[in-house]
Amino acid sequence: MENFRLKVFRAVAEQASFRKASESLHLSQPAVSQHIHALEEELGVRLFDRSGARTALTRAGKLLLKYAERSARVLEEARFALAKLDGEISGELRIGASTTVAQYILPRILGAFLKDNPRVTLSVESGNTEEVVALLLRESILLGMIEGPPLSKEVHVEKFLDDRMVLIAPSGHEWAGLNSVPLRSLTEVPLLLRERGSGSRRVVEQALKKAGLPLSQLQIRMELDSTEAIVSGVEAGLGLGFVSEWAIGKALRLGTVISIRTENLEIRRDFTLVRKLGPALEGVGAAFQRFALAQNHVPEALSGSRTRR
Repeated sequence: MENFRLKVFRAVAEQASFRKASESLHLSQPAVSQHIHALEEELGVRLFDRSGARTALTRAGKLLLKYAERSARVLEEARFALAKLDGEISGELRIGASTTVAQYILPRILGAFLKDNPRVTLSVESGNTEEVVALLLRESILLGMIEGPPLSKEVHVEKFLDDRMVLIAPSGHEWAGLNSVPLRSLTEVPLLLRERGSGSRRVVEQALKKAGLPLSQLQIRMELDSTEAIVSGVEAGLGLGFVSEWAIGKALRLGTVISIRTENLEIRRDFTLVRKLGPALEGVGAAFQRFALAQNHVPEALSGSRTRR
């Protein structure tokens, strides 16, 4: 449905490379160049600056990209609406999710999505953020749902939910009842952290470093491969840990852990939806992408899970 020249233009713009765009579109590089040249001739403007290996949008190119993206979204919405006229959306959906998202958020989103689209079949793989991005780049999955921005520049990123990392301690800890503790107090207690490669680990490490407290000054007792393992370790008295606020509602209600406010430390991040750079998704992938990004769906699907602030 989309004007093919605009589709080629968006691919080159997103990847800042004629070569990468040609690979994603399964075209030869000369064919991509011809489509861009024809579009520039048709519009009477230069869309890209090409200096050596660098490809950058001109001012006109940046303006056109906004309209091209808007056009692609409208056409995809039309495709989806037309498909719904003949019945429910169907097809296979391959998703990857980082561990926190997979354990605490994705099941509720998928439950709501499948209620509306029962003919969709699902395949879900989980891992830490870096592992999910690797699956995406290998095209083992169509979409990824991860914690924070990925390190890779080869993916398209959209926020779908905000998050806050909170410090938790066993219910009988000496800090129970305190309104807050000084930041330097963290050097006096054993900590449980996620493994390297985890989005949670990266955002905690960056926030502590920015606050003037690098990991080298802390007592790291254990590195664990899931949020659930950290919560269990804290409950067992092995140490304190930073976890997503979406993950501890049950533990707080049961009274097995407490949350502790640390002075001059606020750790916020985004949960993001990622796909490989290239043409916009179509069919069931596009339907799920829209569903996950719709703010009226996500909070409703997660109501009752988040901790009170």
